[in-house]
Amino acid sequence: MTNTNQIAGAQKCRLGDCTLLVIDIQQRLGDAMPGKVLNRVLQNSSLLVRAAQLLDVPILHTEQYPQGLGPTHPLVLDALPSGRKYFAKTAFSCMNADGFPAAIASLQCRQAVLVGMEAHVCVLQTAMDLAATGAEVFVVEDAICSRRLENYQNALDRMRAAGVSIVSAESVVFEWMGDSRHPLFKTIQGWLR
Repeated sequence: MTNTNQIAGAQKCRLGDCTLLVIDIQQRLGDAMPGKVLNRVLQNSSLLVRAAQLLDVPILHTEQYPQGLGPTHPLVLDALPSGRKYFAKTAFSCMNADGFPAAIASLQCRQAVLVGMEAHVCVLQTAMDLAATGAEVFVVEDAICSRRLENYQNALDRMRAAGVSIVSAESVVFEWMGDSRHPLFKTIQGWLR
């Protein structure tokens, strides 16, 4: 019998079993990104943050060395709820940030959806470390970026090889809702236009 939660051997994002990780989407990092790429990351990350809030998906938020790289980009910061768990860090992997492993364990979510910067550093290391714990990891390819395309592509290749699912922002949102009869479908669908 086929499990309806599986897509070609990979799991779907399941509402109630998922957390959203917003990794280091900071103003100064963003300034180093190609403009069109940055806009895509900001738009899709904000979409996922807003949808997560409406659907009660827990959100964890990090900043890499905020004293040097500055705060989270205002477009994402404005979308983040005040009740999220926040971590300032110097470690590249979120799993090595003080308090982060305990925070994610306390959520008791088997799945993690990752957005952020940079794909080949903090996102990659976090995804690999989470996958090594047995978590189902989803990296949103249109909500992550690197300064160079080759680094972005290499990160995606390495994560796929490690069993991380590479998904799109819209896929995640629709998997969370599961059905066009979901009570919030029309609201969230309106954000996709």
